[in-house]
Amino acid sequence: MTGKIETTAEAHEAAAIPRVRVARADKDGKNDIALPDCVTKKPVEQKSPSEWAYERLILYIKNFEEQLDNEHEVAMGFTGADAGVIRIEGIGYFDPDIVTFYGSDPTGTKTQLIQHVTQLNVMLRALPKKVATEAPQRIGFRLAADLDAE
Repeated sequence: MTGKIETTAEAHEAAAIPRVRVARADKDGKNDIALPDCVTKKPVEQKSPSEWAYERLILYIKNFEEQLDNEHEVAMGFTGADAGVIRIEGIGYFDPDIVTFYGSDPTGTKTQLIQHVTQLNVMLRALPKKVATEAPQRIGFRLAADLDAE
């Protein structure tokens, strides 16, 4: 017990603040994902399911990319479906409950997946860069910058 007494308002506010915690076996893995102000300033209750899923996906993508070397880029596989793997080139949402992924498949075919938030189940994967001489594309950092601009 900490000995700190919270008012009802403080307890309610603390319960509404998004938190994230990650435990990993490797020592180099990050244990916490920093939550930018743009994610925490608007109460979760005021966000649509699609907006809230979109923001969290961006944070997961950015965190995943921070762990990649310069030879790999982020892609996503879809569990429970034959959709395969999409190299992530963008994500979006359509209130109140749709999340959209834009990208290309391993053959380079333009791909878009539109998914209801209740069906959202993705796996982030590292794929070799498309062009070996170019710097890897880091979509997570651009997406996070867009969150900050809102």
